[in-house]
Amino acid sequence: MAFDLPALNFAHSALEERGMSTETLELHHDKHHQAYVTALNGFVEKNADLQGMSLEDIVTATYGVAGREGIFNQAGQHWNHIHFWNALSPEGGSIPGALEKKLTADFGSVDDFKQAFKAAATGQFGSGWAWLIQKSDGSLGVTKTPNGVNPLATGEGTALLGLDLWEHSYYVDFRNRRPDYVDNFLGRLANYDFAEANLA
Repeated sequence: MAFDLPALNFAHSALEERGMSTETLELHHDKHHQAYVTALNGFVEKNADLQGMSLEDIVTATYGVAGREGIFNQAGQHWNHIHFWNALSPEGGSIPGALEKKLTADFGSVDDFKQAFKAAATGQFGSGWAWLIQKSDGSLGVTKTPNGVNPLATGEGTALLGLDLWEHSYYVDFRNRRPDYVDNFLGRLANYDFAEANLA
């Protein structure tokens, strides 16, 4: 079973007015994500033990395994990007009631959550991801991961909302201003309905 590049849930131009350009989405989705899918399929074709496995199983089976870093990198990034496209919305930024209540309970306020998320995102050195997660005890938290690593692999919790921190995700629109990119995501692009739907 070959893995496929999923279509976006919106037009490439749909996020222009919210700070993510058509050029960014064409490069990021059509080129970068496709490259991860193509490379992952190449690994699956050459490794019989991977054939028939779900993406999630490949991610968890190859994370931290010597000699399988290349497989993990492609599988992890494919999983991360599937999540990321769902974490964006042309109507982003509005937080639904149940999630707002949970954020307030666990962080103190929505603003405190945003500050914690921004701190994780801007504190990640080099490429990686920032995540809002639900931990095994049901509480919410924020975490950051390097490169293609994700909470599915680390077991830190369920990914509710992830933000790509690789420069190709923001350099066209924000150059080297990662803090501005993070603020724009949290305030104007984040699909909090998707995050709420991921709650246990």
